[in-house]
Amino acid sequence: MNAKNILHYAADNEARFVSVRFTDLLGAWHHLSFPIDQLSEDSFEDGFGFDASSLRGWAAINESDMLLVPDPG
Repeated sequence: MNAKNILHYAADNEARFVSVRFTDLLGAWHHLSFPIDQLSEDSFEDGFGFDASSLRGWAAINESDMLLVPDPG
């Protein structure tokens, strides 16, 4: 599956939100949810910015800006 397929699938199924799931270094699941209009083909290359300071062991508050880049495959 590629970015275009995912966008078409979301439109065909009238998706309103996207939930992106990922694991931390210890294997604990985390996720980010956001409105579907924030998802574009560029999202799969540029990623989504998020604050990682609330994730255990990731980053201090002053170094917490991270990018999550979805893998459509």
